[in-house]
Amino acid sequence: MTQLQEETGDMDRPVEPGHFSACEARLDKHMAGLCSVDFPVAVVLPAGGSGERTGLLTPKQFCTFLNRPLISYTIQTFERVPWIQSIVVVVAKESLDLMMDIIHRFHHRNVLVVHGGSTRHRSIFNGVRALSEGEDGTARVKPKVVIIHDAVRPFVEEDFLLKITMAAKEQGAAGAIRPLVSTVIATTLEGYLDHSLERTKYRASEMPQGFIYDVIYQAYQRCSESDFEFGTECLHLALQYCGTNAKLIEGPPTLWKVTYKRDLAAAESIVKETLSQSACVVTGGSAQATELANALQRSMSALDMEVDVISDLIGDNAKSLSKEWNFIQVSVNSSCFCEVGRILGALEEADRALLHPVVIIWVYLNVSEDGSSASEPTGGEPAAMMELATGAKLGNILVYGIQLHHSKEATLWGRSVEKVAQMSCALIRDRSPALTGQLLQA
Repeated sequence: MTQLQEETGDMDRPVEPGHFSACEARLDKHMAGLCSVDFPVAVVLPAGGSGERTGLLTPKQFCTFLNRPLISYTIQTFERVPWIQSIVVVVAKESLDLMMDIIHRFHHRNVLVVHGGSTRHRSIFNGVRALSEGEDGTARVKPKVVIIHDAVRPFVEEDFLLKITMAAKEQGAAGAIRPLVSTVIATTLEGYLDHSLERTKYRASEMPQGFIYDVIYQAYQRCSESDFEFGTECLHLALQYCGTNAKLIEGPPTLWKVTYKRDLAAAESIVKETLSQSACVVTGGSAQATELANALQRSMSALDMEVDVISDLIGDNAKSLSKEWNFIQVSVNSSCFCEVGRILGALEEADRALLHPVVIIWVYLNVSEDGSSASEPTGGEPAAMMELATGAKLGNILVYGIQLHHSKEATLWGRSVEKVAQMSCALIRDRSPALTGQLLQA
């Protein structure tokens, strides 16, 4: 049984940040891939495992961090590669409805969901077969190359996928490898050391792997029941049953697999890091707000965060909505709090927080006419911010507040700006839901 989900959508949907998605690659890399891959390519993602080693009740591919399941990150990685035409996700029968819900909720497109088998090889073969055979037995246009990749390896770069794909087309098969971290030993039946392998002569087989479609399809048709039951290595099947010796390509360290519970925390940290490399400071056009924004830009740049300062999100500045994940609204009086609401509305209209939580920080500086520090925010501002932040959090947008006390003394004022910069960077990098709606003191 198969189910097809093909969302129409376009390339204007929110992009995936960082090194684990092709969408953030430079344009020249995209064009290079488009020019060189002039043949159909598809992906098979086996996702039928139970995830017993994580120690969690939920299979790891469906475990959620930052309000999104792991498998969605992996799908997005391939979905954003312009020369990949279709993706097959192979899941256990009991997970079919959950998988279809994930596809609809996060607007994934061109994704075919099929039932898995009782073993890894059976599941992969189901996915491979679905690329050329419809549910009712009708023929589909098969791809030239099929990439097989684990659903729990979300961090793979487009340029490496291109290397695997081109090598597979030329050699018939290609696969990622990594140096062994530990020495491999063989033990006796009694539990004693038999012998060890010379580590420098061996490599760890990783994913992704690529194949000419007919090679991997025929390998599965010809392989034995024992292969289906106990085997795990697709490259071995291509060699043994089709005589196709795979080209091995050393991959980057980011190819690691989420295996244990701690790996989920590591994956979340990687995503947070890539979301936190830049910010956009909005001033509203006020001279005092602009002065503070420029000072924050200098301080935050020293903390390794790229910062742009703009007056508003109108016209050309509106492009920030489609590329930025972090916004800081500087206000010099309480009435400007409505500007935070305008940023929030623009983000919601653009569906910007569909894939990742977006951060908005309201920096409050109430300055009197003579330039001195004025009154504290009235009871209405903190209450309004809490109400706004509570609703925004439901839409995956995190709203924080920082109150800055103005000082005429340059050294003290500089320290205050430094503190606001440090707090802003920390809020952006931590993305803590617990602090939303709070007006923190700098």
